[in-house]
Amino acid sequence: MIDKLFLYISAAQDLERERDLLSRAVVDIPTSLGWRIVQSPIRGEPVDLELVTRADLHLVLLGGDIRAPIGLEWLTARRFGRSPALFLKKEIPRTPAAQSFMRYVEGQSYWQSFKDLPDLRDQALRLISNHILARADYYSISSAEYERLQDWIEQIEEQQREMRVEPRGVAGESSVIFSPERYMPSEGVLLEEPKEPGEPD
Repeated sequence: MIDKLFLYISAAQDLERERDLLSRAVVDIPTSLGWRIVQSPIRGEPVDLELVTRADLHLVLLGGDIRAPIGLEWLTARRFGRSPALFLKKEIPRTPAAQSFMRYVEGQSYWQSFKDLPDLRDQALRLISNHILARADYYSISSAEYERLQDWIEQIEEQQREMRVEPRGVAGESSVIFSPERYMPSEGVLLEEPKEPGEPD
């Protein structure tokens, strides 16, 4: 059984707040899946292109400049027949290199523009949730969980997207998030029993 979704986020250091937001926001999706999140290295570490080819879902974010290894990650995904979801930050100045990359990519795919952090959050979480729903059998999503996800997506679409997003420290690094509904540690015990859907905190 697939118990976690592998998400790859390609974004340069100028979008560190956006990286941080997405790495935290995925846990808001009402699913029992765990998460493996890998992000573009931003401090000179080597990029593991094999991970790019193995990701269940790949998001590419472009801000004011295109920096290594974002272009390489996108090209690698395309060479392996994958279509990363593209997010473009609106109303900011862009370097000639970023403009060139933006136009080059437009010839093969399309950009979804976002204006701020809440807008990016809403768009990305809807995209990820719809990805899960479209592959419900692959992720072993129950009918109750399927309905819960559908209702949640509808709620997001009805919101005014004026919610405030406050950074809570830096989580813009790669991570693994386990779901207590699907994961039991091999040693020790969980500190808290998993709650049933709809059970109060």
